[in-house]
Amino acid sequence: MMKTKILYTQLENTIQNHINFAEELKIIPIDKLNHKNTTESWSILECIEHLCLYGDYYLPEIEVRISKSKYSSDENFKSGILGNYFAKSMLPKEKIKKMKTFKDKNPVGSKLDKDTLDRFIAQQQKMIELLNKSKKISLNKTKTSISISKFIKLRLGDTFQFVINHDIRHIIQVEKLM
Repeated sequence: MMKTKILYTQLENTIQNHINFAEELKIIPIDKLNHKNTTESWSILECIEHLCLYGDYYLPEIEVRISKSKYSSDENFKSGILGNYFAKSMLPKEKIKKMKTFKDKNPVGSKLDKDTLDRFIAQQQKMIELLNKSKKISLNKTKTSISISKFIKLRLGDTFQFVINHDIRHIIQVEKLM
């Protein structure tokens, strides 16, 4: 269990760091942003595009759930068992375990330019906007569907943590590519 205000502060700070990081990437030459170490690996821009593809699903899903929620805000947030598992599984460990990505979220072969960075930044700003809107509703009782199944629902607080932890995972991947 965690104070909801603390969770919001942590998530907002992390998102702001991601925005700042993406802004820094804009000064890197496009050929370096598209460079791949191997044919199977992702370039910097492919990592960012992968995050945008997830944002394309989660941002509208979160927005709809916030707008339809009837539950008022909570003082504390308690992760659900499944949501906690998913959120924590995204956090990087000493040796990041590779995960297979779903085909519709795999950016390999995409023609990417610096617009990808602008799109990512816009999505991060939208996430901050959604965090602010969600402060009026319950992060515990409001539920969202997940990208792999409309039938599995997570607490909104867990969904925020999952998406932002997923971003952290791939930002670290980008840092290693640099």
